[in-house]
Amino acid sequence: MDSGGKKQVVSEFSYMLQRQASDDSTEAAAFDDINSLMKNEESQASGETLSSLPQASFNYINSIVGSGVIGIPYALHRAGFGLGLFLLVIVAVITDYSLILMVRCGHLSGRFSYPGVMEAAYGKGGYYLLSLLQFMYPFLAMISYNVVVGDTLSKVLVRFVPSWGNSMGAVRFGVVLVVTVFVIIPLCLYKNVSRLAKASFLSLACVIIILIAVIYKLLAGDYSVVPDTPESWRFAHGDLIPAVGIMAFAFMCHHNTFLVYQSMRNATLERWVKVTHLSVGCAWLVAAFFGIAGYCTFRALSQGDLLENYCWDDDLMNFARVLFSISILLTFPIECFVSREIVRTQIKRFYSSEVVEYDTDKDPSHATGEEDQKSVATTLVIVFAAFILSPYTECLGPVLELNGLLAAIPLAYILPGLAYIQLSPHSLFSQEKLPAAGLVLFGTIVTISGAALLMPNLIGDCRTGIIMGYCREDELAINGTLYLASTPACVTERA
Repeated sequence: MDSGGKKQVVSEFSYMLQRQASDDSTEAAAFDDINSLMKNEESQASGETLSSLPQASFNYINSIVGSGVIGIPYALHRAGFGLGLFLLVIVAVITDYSLILMVRCGHLSGRFSYPGVMEAAYGKGGYYLLSLLQFMYPFLAMISYNVVVGDTLSKVLVRFVPSWGNSMGAVRFGVVLVVTVFVIIPLCLYKNVSRLAKASFLSLACVIIILIAVIYKLLAGDYSVVPDTPESWRFAHGDLIPAVGIMAFAFMCHHNTFLVYQSMRNATLERWVKVTHLSVGCAWLVAAFFGIAGYCTFRALSQGDLLENYCWDDDLMNFARVLFSISILLTFPIECFVSREIVRTQIKRFYSSEVVEYDTDKDPSHATGEEDQKSVATTLVIVFAAFILSPYTECLGPVLELNGLLAAIPLAYILPGLAYIQLSPHSLFSQEKLPAAGLVLFGTIVTISGAALLMPNLIGDCRTGIIMGYCREDELAINGTLYLASTPACVTERA
């Protein structure tokens, strides 16, 4: 390291000590969801082992790659194929920088959790702002999961009972209701939630299998009859902001940053930079393969949920739909747990004269009777709220855009940049702070302009359960079912 680098480290370390001396509060490690779920079990192991650099990278890839990648072809449709791929690279690079910035903020503040960093930087105001956004992100994700489960499983059921294709709206609602009552609620009330968190690698496996199926369908030419439109291969469209929102949602992983960092062996900022580059790079490859394979198959007809493009009698893709639903159902309880603990913590803080912090070492299975009853009540309210709101849109695209613009982008770009600007001792226009200021500016512009564009058309004319024109000949057995010849099954204003 050169002398300038040494001086910077010494300066930042001195500043960190000064801030620690002025803030003796215990670290509020709330809402680091997987950490909250797993830390207690891991600490009970007599010989706890830390992750090597490749293991930490795999864990982080598992955290990044999720259900959001299914919307990347639709993002390319909104932005244009060429410009969309360029934006995907830009979003990945910015995400990479913001993840490194978060750990640097942790070193500056001595608070190795996202809420701790925000509270160290902006006091209670920063803490509560982060709490609001971290509730909004998983709650909107739960709504999107209901949309996905309703869309995917209804198509599988129609494959076995073709007559149900005449009333897809009712079938979709019934699927979401049954899954909510008999699957989601029991999973969300399951006390050993840490075991569900550790099974999250199954979600990654499901996503990879679905990607293989998508690529196979492209190479096999099974959907070569999909018609071209004038917009099929246009380099750029005007809907850049919604596309960025979808991409940001796909790369959102900041709530697990400090978990992965603290699980590393010999954790240093230099090693974290390597883990971040490797993880984000691999996640970008998965997203790019999904985007390119999906878009090249359906082009301008690509939908918010790529699996909606495939014909209802395509058995391989019906299997992919089932896998995707399994992936969603494994993830849903984790998001619900985060939302529930945020609500409970804020209620306790409101009614208590003392600072109430989330207990990261507390196993949900050790809750007292009164705590257990409150947890059940809060869980039921959150799950049914997501269930009630999900029918207001039948399409995944608008939900991904909304979550990406209003929650993912502020969490991933705006707040980390603001925290570093506040915590770093350098001047605002210094070489160290200017990139962070650019990150905040980028996130703010995208969030405000995206919300202004999206809100008026959030519900709009959006329908599913409509057979695509290229699937019609294979679906003639379904009497009276609607179809479209050249527009997406999810009809939005722009489609």
